[in-house]
Amino acid sequence: MKSIAVFLLAFFIVSCAGGKENTYTGSTPAAPAIRSFLGISLHDSIDFIRWKLIFRNNQYHLQCNYGIGKPNTNGFINGGQKIEFSGELKKEKNHYLLRHGNKTLKAAEFNADLLHLLDADNSLLIGNGGWSYTLNNTTPSLSDQTSISAPQTLLKDSMAFEGRTPCNIPGVIPPGVDCYKLKWLIILYANAEKNEPGTYKVLGTGWRKEGGRKGNWKIVTGKNGRITYQLNDDKENGVLYFLKMDEHILVFTDADGKLLVGNEDFSYTMNSRW
Repeated sequence: MKSIAVFLLAFFIVSCAGGKENTYTGSTPAAPAIRSFLGISLHDSIDFIRWKLIFRNNQYHLQCNYGIGKPNTNGFINGGQKIEFSGELKKEKNHYLLRHGNKTLKAAEFNADLLHLLDADNSLLIGNGGWSYTLNNTTPSLSDQTSISAPQTLLKDSMAFEGRTPCNIPGVIPPGVDCYKLKWLIILYANAEKNEPGTYKVLGTGWRKEGGRKGNWKIVTGKNGRITYQLNDDKENGVLYFLKMDEHILVFTDADGKLLVGNEDFSYTMNSRW
């Protein structure tokens, strides 16, 4: 098996020589659509999957490590299991299609920095409190451009989003403070009858000592109809910014609307809890 993997990698490098290469990395849960593509049994116990996905021209090369997380580390018990193969890559508008034998996997391009894995019905996969299904460009351009513009829909009485992110969110962790990850639970309340935003509550690492953070939030409509949820401080100045990708997925941005890019362990994607 090792010799086959080496051959496939060599073939990928040679066949794609001279083309532009993009590498994406990240850690995701193991939804059935992902397990099917990777050939992982639905009965295997898995905490998360770590990805390294290389695109060059019309080819991709994939390396995955998966298993049960080793406590107090970012690795796996007994090193986990490894998968590696190459295949055909096709792009249709803002969707990528990866082929492996008779199996396919689709990913939506949020922008050149971020890919998000899709379910069998082409919906954005919803992660959990630990990991999302977003993969991050290892050499990001940090752009405010986006290939997806989710329309604003009727608000519910409350919406909750959760996830874990790296620490580089402006204004959350003071300079010089050690930080590996941030845990988040964000609850947005609204007046559903008037379809108007209301208050918010943020729980998690950033304001744990204060018992969380509260304030008002608003909806900001930007270029190309993009929708941003802006959480304000007590002076109504923006504190946190989330770009709406669909009803279940939000992505952190900075104050200028640039989408934040994560690493091999965590993304800046928030997943709907309810």
